[in-house]
Amino acid sequence: MSSNLPKVAWIGLGIMGSPMSENLVKAGYQVTGYTLEQDKVDRLVAAGGRGAASIAEAVRDADVVITMVPASPQVEAVAYGPDGILENAREGALLIDMSSITPQTSVDLASHAKEKGIRVLDAPVSGGEAGAIEAVLSIMVGGEQSDFDSAKPLLDALGRTIVLCGPHGSGQTVKAANQLIVAVNIQACAEAVVFLEKSGVDLSAALDVLNGGLAGSTVLTRKKDNFLKRDFAPGFRIDLHHKDMGIVTDAARNVGAALPVGGVVAQLVASLRAQGDGGLDHSALLRSVERLSGSQV
Repeated sequence: MSSNLPKVAWIGLGIMGSPMSENLVKAGYQVTGYTLEQDKVDRLVAAGGRGAASIAEAVRDADVVITMVPASPQVEAVAYGPDGILENAREGALLIDMSSITPQTSVDLASHAKEKGIRVLDAPVSGGEAGAIEAVLSIMVGGEQSDFDSAKPLLDALGRTIVLCGPHGSGQTVKAANQLIVAVNIQACAEAVVFLEKSGVDLSAALDVLNGGLAGSTVLTRKKDNFLKRDFAPGFRIDLHHKDMGIVTDAARNVGAALPVGGVVAQLVASLRAQGDGGLDHSALLRSVERLSGSQV
């Protein structure tokens, strides 16, 4: 293990955090992890990382602290307070928040961290569980150029497309736009699937040829099997996409941008969640279209 690599503390070992932290271990980093479920800490240890019993213990000696938690309230819970990151990380440490949260939460976090001498980047990701496992995530970053430059080698171990998008909060703004595009794309695919099936077409053949033309997309490539098999095991849960659609519709309203189609899809995501499908993959938007089309789901 290379001793000149920065020591990393990883907070949040969920569907995304576990494979991402393991990719850092594979790249030679010393990674100390903390999360609420002990079995997930044990998984990191089994992969060659270290476990911590608290946030304070995890971050105490870290050069870089990475957070990957579900939403703004969890980021605030792990960052603030006497047991949080800002009170326990050393001065000069770099905090990289890879969660998808509101741009304003990122701006506020950077401001509070600066008072403690801690540098911050917001660095949300796109690519889902598969992208995390394969280390091919798209990472959109907000913050200072110098901090981005120092974090780049580490981020290279997690993703393929890594771009500084502007000042603090910019990464989250671009991530919100990403989630808008993905949700609308899944909805369009879902509507096409129901239309094709009701028309008696060979669905697999149809999706193959559609994906080879202008209608093709990463969404269709990644989610095609979900549609064909009605397999909605979560890579990215409807609950989280519901949260993200709230972020993008709120942020767009704040800047005066109209999202007419995005607003409709946000409501469809919300209705799917209200029908008890919040724990399913976002490709389960297909279930909503099926219900609207008179199918028993």
